[in-house]
Amino acid sequence: MPDTFFRPILLNPHPAMADKPPRITPQAAPEGPLLLLSGCWAAARLAEPAVWAQIEQALGACPASGAPGPTWDLRSLQRLDHTGAQVLWNAWGRQWPARLLILPSQQAMLARVARYAVPAPPARRLSAWQIFLALGGKVWFLIDHVRDLLRLLGQLLLDTLKLARAPGRAPWRDVSGHLYHIGATALPITALVGFLIGVVLAYLMSLQLRQFGADAFIVNILGISLIRELGPVLAAILIAGRSGSAITAQIGVMRVTEELDAMRVMGIAHGYRLVLPRAIAMALAMPLLTVWTTLAALLGGMLAADLAMGVTPAYFFATLPDAVQTSNLALALSKSVVFGLLIAVIGCHYGLRVQPNTESLGQGTTASVVSSITMVILVDALFAVIFKDIGL
Repeated sequence: MPDTFFRPILLNPHPAMADKPPRITPQAAPEGPLLLLSGCWAAARLAEPAVWAQIEQALGACPASGAPGPTWDLRSLQRLDHTGAQVLWNAWGRQWPARLLILPSQQAMLARVARYAVPAPPARRLSAWQIFLALGGKVWFLIDHVRDLLRLLGQLLLDTLKLARAPGRAPWRDVSGHLYHIGATALPITALVGFLIGVVLAYLMSLQLRQFGADAFIVNILGISLIRELGPVLAAILIAGRSGSAITAQIGVMRVTEELDAMRVMGIAHGYRLVLPRAIAMALAMPLLTVWTTLAALLGGMLAADLAMGVTPAYFFATLPDAVQTSNLALALSKSVVFGLLIAVIGCHYGLRVQPNTESLGQGTTASVVSSITMVILVDALFAVIFKDIGL
């Protein structure tokens, strides 16, 4: 801090002048260049994008400190808060300039900022060893997820055998409740989305088929694409976002409220009462939802084909059985069962891994939806490669 300060009597500025924007005005003086600061150097004014851009440009053009630096005159400032003082302190290179004209109150505020300001941490470049360790942490994190998922699948298989030995003691009431919430309540949204997808597909394909005079083949394209691929995948994605997230949230809330710990103390198995009913309900609901979504999509495609190309519904119904083999429907239903089991198991897996805090609950629900949708697409691609010669 310089030894000499010009300390005139502190005068309160006029209230009407307190809203002037901050400004730096270079002036010439006998002892050298002078930088006159004026206006309101407060957070409210400095936060304005246009004002901050001007101040940042002006400060960047000024030398930070050192002799023979300019004289900084802060006496005309109408207001200076800690934010403005921090801006000046950073512009001075975190040291007092050699020549400074300042009021006592401004000096006290700048002294507090100089005392408590913490410099920004230097940017560190990661070494090859640190990158290797970070990659190893990610691998171990993935291995931990895979281990827990395999344990959950094994427990689900054991619970299924237990259910087969004593079906009368199974939690059928839980299964029926989950079946209603997963399947029945999802009928409107799946029908609406399927219908719109069918309309869009039929309209886009009609524009291309009409160029080659192949209007009749719209039945083949719609039938194969909707029944074999889009119907199961679309229903699975909707259910993964709707019911898969609900499964994770339900079990996660039980972790937050310590209900899972209470069940363990009471000797109630998590897999038999939480995972098994949801897996059964999802495996039963997904084929039904797939058929429902596919029918809605075919209905939308049929109406769009009639309006855009003149393909009548009678011709559509008469041609569809010959254009699409029954094996395509069997393959779609088989895929939907696998999709349902995957969504249920992934949802329960992330729900059981939730920590007793709300942040972990939100992260687990998001990860559950993303993982379920990704797994559905990967498994669908696997089915497409394995069964490429069936039904085509």
